Amino acid sequence: MKMTNPLSWKTYAGLTLALATLLLFPSAAAQAQTQETTKPAPQETTKPASEVDQLKQRLQQLEQIVVELKGQIDAIETKKTPAIVEATYSQPATPAETPATEPAKPQDNAKGESTFTIYGFAMLDAGYQFKQNHPDWFDVIRPTKLPSFPNEFAPNGKTYFGVRQSRLGVKSTTPTKYGELKTQFEFELFGTGVDAGQTTFRLRHAYGELGQFGAGQTWSPFMDIDVFPNSLEYWGPNGMVFFRNVQFRWMPLKGRNAVTIAVERPGASGDQGVFQDRIELQGIRGKFDLPDLSGNVRFTRDWGYFQAAGMLRRIKWVDTIDDEFDLGGTEVGAGINLTSNVKFTPNDTGRFAFVFGQGIQNYMNDAPVDVGIELTPGGDPRRPIKGVALPMWSMVAFLDHNWNKRFSTAIGYSFMDIDNSNGQAANAYHRGHYGLGNLLFYPSDNVMIGGEFQWGRRENFLDGFKSDDFRIQFSFRYNFSKTFAY
Repeated sequence: MKMTNPLSWKTYAGLTLALATLLLFPSAAAQAQTQETTKPAPQETTKPASEVDQLKQRLQQLEQIVVELKGQIDAIETKKTPAIVEATYSQPATPAETPATEPAKPQDNAKGESTFTIYGFAMLDAGYQFKQNHPDWFDVIRPTKLPSFPNEFAPNGKTYFGVRQSRLGVKSTTPTKYGELKTQFEFELFGTGVDAGQTTFRLRHAYGELGQFGAGQTWSPFMDIDVFPNSLEYWGPNGMVFFRNVQFRWMPLKGRNAVTIAVERPGASGDQGVFQDRIELQGIRGKFDLPDLSGNVRFTRDWGYFQAAGMLRRIKWVDTIDDEFDLGGTEVGAGINLTSNVKFTPNDTGRFAFVFGQGIQNYMNDAPVDVGIELTPGGDPRRPIKGVALPMWSMVAFLDHNWNKRFSTAIGYSFMDIDNSNGQAANAYHRGHYGLGNLLFYPSDNVMIGGEFQWGRRENFLDGFKSDDFRIQFSFRYNFSKTFAY
C-alpha cells in the first residue's frame, strides 16, 4: 500500500545523505592509506600525523550519525505499523469490489431513493347548532340538507360531538427508469351513502401514478382541491367542484404549467318531480355506456396560479316498461370550472372559483340532481314528459390570513344557483348559500385548536320558502407523520 506520511521524505533524504557521505569518506581514507604505502619514505615522514587522526575521527562521527539515523527510522516505522494495518482493514469497498453479476432492475438506472410515509390525524369536532337540518348530516353545513318546509327536522338547537374527520393514510414514492412511481391509500371515518351519519371507515384515495400516467380513485381533474379554505367545517363550500372519482389519467405536462386529461367513471341522478308517483316512471333506468371525459390546464406564476378545467359527459336513461309511453332519453352534461389562488401578500391567500354548465351536479360539492323532469311542449301523448340536464352556476371566494406563526383565519362565502325545470316540485332545491369565519391556533407544529362560526341557507324553487342554519364549532386536531427512506 502506498504511504503518504509527511515524515517519510525527510527520513529517506537523511538516510541517503548519510550513506553518500559514508561511501565518500571511506574512499578518501583508503586512498590516503594507499598513498602512504606507495610514496617514498622521505615524503611519508614529512606528512603531518594529525591529518590522519582527523580523518579517522571524522569517519567515526559519520558512522555514529548513520547509526542514530537508522535508529530513528526504525522507531518511526514501529509506531506507524498499527495505523497502517488499521487503515488497510477499515477502508470501505470500492465500486470495483461491488458484485456486478446481479441482474439489472428498472430502478437501477434511476436517481433518488424510495420513501414510505404513514400519516393522518385524530380530530374532535364539537359544536352547537341553533337551527335544524337532516340528522344524517348533523356535523356539517349542507344547504341541500336543510328543511324544505317548516320544521321538517324539528326541533331547533342541539349539541354535537364527533371524530368523523379523523384520517389515516399511507403513500410511497419509488424511482424507476420510467419515472417516479407514486401510490396513495387513504381512509377517513366520515360515513356517506348507506353509512350516512355513521362513524365508519370510508375510502378516500386508492391511486397509483407512474410518470405521465395515473389510475385509481383520486381527485377528478375537473376539480381543484386548492380552492378548499383552511376551515374546520368538514363538507366545505357548496359552490366548488369536489369529487373523488375512479379514473385513468394522462399528464403530458407537469411542473409550473400542467395539463391533465382523464376518463372517469360515469354516473348521474335524476328528479322525477311532481310525477314521482306515476307507475310508468318506475321502469326508468340509467344507462352509462361511455365514460366521462375531463381535463384541466394550470398556469403557475409567482403571484399564484390560474386553472381552467372542463367536463363532457353523456347521461342516458332507458324505459324498461313495455307500454304506450316512451320515456327514455339522452342528455349532454358539460361544464367549465375556472379556479385560482392569488397571493395578495405573504400572509394572505385568496381562493376563488367560478363554475357553470349543465348536468354536472354530480361533480359539485353540494347539489341535488343532474336531470330534471320537463313537460313536453304540445302534449305529445307518447312522450308527455322528458328529462333535461339542469343548468347551474356557482362561485367561491375565500381569504386565508396568517396573523403570525401561531394564529390564522379563514373567512369567505360560496353560492350555487340551479335553473329548475318546470316539472320539478315547488319545494325543489333552487339556490344555496354557505359562509364561515374562524380563528385557529397552532401551539405546536402538529396540533391545531380552533373555533368557527358557520352559516348556510336553502331557497326553494317556487314556494318562496327559505331555511337557515347557524353553528358555532370548536375542533382539536393532532397530526402524525413518519417517513421511511430506503
